[in-house]
Amino acid sequence: MSKFGVSQRKIINLEKKMERFNIKEKDIEENFIRPSGKGGRKADSTSNCVYLKHLPTKIEVKCHQNRSRTVNRFLARRRLVDKIANKILGKKSKKQQEIEKIRRKKRRRSKRAKEKMLKKKKEHAEKKKLRKKIDLEQELGE
Repeated sequence: MSKFGVSQRKIINLEKKMERFNIKEKDIEENFIRPSGKGGRKADSTSNCVYLKHLPTKIEVKCHQNRSRTVNRFLARRRLVDKIANKILGKKSKKQQEIEKIRRKKRRRSKRAKEKMLKKKKEHAEKKKLRKKIDLEQELGE
């Protein structure tokens, strides 16, 4: 692996992780493409978005997190290794779990759940109305 413009310690850790999951550099197909999205003139003229494909597992990764191609190469490899590790270990990464949690929170409630929630809200509102009446009666009585 070439020098990435990233600290040597991070590169060594990545290489160890690649060895642990038996990921070889020759099994990775690497392409550089022009990024989509914002970036202006610089993004339009440079191909610093990195596309990696692990041929044995057919897992693909695209990275354009930084303007530097070398940093994007490192980050793309790290993402690829994480995806392969998750597939091998059969567990989801913390980031994936957080994404799913947010998705569950944003999901629409079922009709029954919505009705139940509205019923509880109405009951709570009735209790509050009763409290106000009692408070007013006590103030007037004193």
